[in-house]
Amino acid sequence: MRPDPDFSDIIVGYRRIALAIAIGVMGVVLVRFVVFFGFAGPEVVQALPAGSLLVGMVLLAILAFGHRWMSRRLTVLARVWSEARASANRDALTGVFTRAYFLEKLSADVFHNSERPVGYLQLDMDNLKQLNDSAGHAAGDAALVHLSRVIQSVIPGAVVGRLGGDEFGIMIPGHDNKPALRRLGEELLRQLERPVPIGGRPVRVSASIGVALSPQDATDPAELISMADLALYKAKKGGRRAVVAFDPDMLGDERQRRFIERELRAALMMNELELHYQPIFAADMTIRSYEALVRWRHTVRGMISPAQFIPIAEESDLIEKLGDWVLRRVCADLPVLGMPVAVNVSPAQLRDSEFASRFEAVLAQTGTRPDLLIVEITETVPLDAGKIELATLAALRARGVRIAIDDFGAGHASLQYLRGFAFDIIKIDRSYVANLGANRIDAMIIAAICDIARSLPVDVVAEGVETEEQLRQLRLAGCTGFQGFLLGRPQPLQKHRAAAAA
Repeated sequence: MRPDPDFSDIIVGYRRIALAIAIGVMGVVLVRFVVFFGFAGPEVVQALPAGSLLVGMVLLAILAFGHRWMSRRLTVLARVWSEARASANRDALTGVFTRAYFLEKLSADVFHNSERPVGYLQLDMDNLKQLNDSAGHAAGDAALVHLSRVIQSVIPGAVVGRLGGDEFGIMIPGHDNKPALRRLGEELLRQLERPVPIGGRPVRVSASIGVALSPQDATDPAELISMADLALYKAKKGGRRAVVAFDPDMLGDERQRRFIERELRAALMMNELELHYQPIFAADMTIRSYEALVRWRHTVRGMISPAQFIPIAEESDLIEKLGDWVLRRVCADLPVLGMPVAVNVSPAQLRDSEFASRFEAVLAQTGTRPDLLIVEITETVPLDAGKIELATLAALRARGVRIAIDDFGAGHASLQYLRGFAFDIIKIDRSYVANLGANRIDAMIIAAICDIARSLPVDVVAEGVETEEQLRQLRLAGCTGFQGFLLGRPQPLQKHRAAAAA
């Protein structure tokens, strides 16, 4: 087998070529020296031009041979070195390129003034954390390996890199058709939907994909990744398991997000947020508790909906600061309200292992009894919760804080939460209450939830009560609590004080 060439082999060959040229040159010089001093006869002088021409041709032949030999050697060496370097820069688990090497390859193809098109897909695997928590990290690793293999089989000519734990970059040099690129991503998702045995059970791997093109969308590798990441964010926000191509309008959305994040940070520092409290009534129509709802009255843009700023806070470190502000404000307002208060806690807060200890520290600092607080979590939290989230909820409940499942029925696996997940209150989603009079099935579902709640036993609060007929049917169904505009709208604390004084 032919050994791989190295630099020492090339240097030895270069020396030999240089020696041959030097000998030829020395021969020519020697002949010229002999002729110059008259040591050669007439026949030598006559043969000199032909001899010089012959020597020159030999030298040219040596140079041509040397150039060709050197080029071949260097080409082979460069290829061998590149293959060795690429092999050394493979991700140990998935076999695709490492982040650093992939970004280097991307930078080589995407640069300013480059006219060569490059298609780029940013892929993020959905729900890897849940798979790790439910089936173990070995199952999560197997899913990542399967994902990388599917990428390479669907897009065999692509350069693939693992950018993070569950994030991959896919570069397709020479690709300039964004609709075709999106269809390629959709085919990739279809292949991933086929169940594969992982951890002893069939698993469907899913992902979200953002698509961008160079130079159409960006002429800088970092900017190209940023554009694809914006599209990926939109795919995740739209429910995941989707392919979204970058559109320039997304830049406006990104500027809006950055503006809100910057202004919200300032509002928290300046204490410019408000809490409005909506009453929750018991079966005898007396107030049993309140729900704290954060409001942001911007000095220039007016009232900004929580639906606009809370998701942005969850994507940054602001959710921790916002949650801390809400809790401290509630603890300060509790003596005036004189009733338990429910605070909404996002999944991002529960994922913080220090959340329960910080929560308890605020209660201790403000002298607040834990039984006066109710933590409301969205219905999706128990389904997606891992060990940290469940431990956080268990720690809060052990201290006497009650747990309520908000928007119950809005998700896809509501009955799973009634098995083995410890909570104290079910809040029926307003969509069932709104259709109560017109939809017989919704009425049956509410009655069934109330029957199950009585056997657990937990309280059932109906949200979105807006008519007397809804209230009557909800009471007949067995609901123990009621909340809605019919009974009381969210109001700032000053109005509650005024109402109490009246």
